[in-house]
Amino acid sequence: MSLHEHSLNYLNGTPGSLADFAGTTVLAVNVASKCGLTPQYTGLEALQQTYGSRGFSVVGFPCNQFLGQEPGTAEEILEFCSTTYGVSFPLFDKIDVNGDDQHPIYAELNQSTDAEGHTGDIRWNFEKFLIGPDGVVIERFGPMVTPEDPALVAAIEANLAG
Repeated sequence: MSLHEHSLNYLNGTPGSLADFAGTTVLAVNVASKCGLTPQYTGLEALQQTYGSRGFSVVGFPCNQFLGQEPGTAEEILEFCSTTYGVSFPLFDKIDVNGDDQHPIYAELNQSTDAEGHTGDIRWNFEKFLIGPDGVVIERFGPMVTPEDPALVAAIEANLAG
């Protein structure tokens, strides 16, 4: 199944899906506002600014499953992301990425394996999935792989749709 087929809502309440990004290379990231890795928002926004006009988009999935590090409401998350990090990339509704209430999109994403051989549950905030224009996962990157990491940047550049 293509990841484009799962229904989602944007954080502002508008219905959507990754089908909105068909033909675009996407970096899907589970994000949190009160995590030690939260400064990765800066690098994610830099990727959006650098490659956004070339068939690429970062998409964020707020998640509160890791030590309650994303406790805010949709409005609070949007405010934090825009005022603190100038985030312009789309954010979807807060979801569960693991467990009984795991969103179906993460049930699929979690089947991918990263460079260290990890498959399965998300380990922490800011785990990244590079998704091709066809909605199929290209590569998985662990939470400690920063947006500036040469391997991540090279993977994005190698898979730009436009």
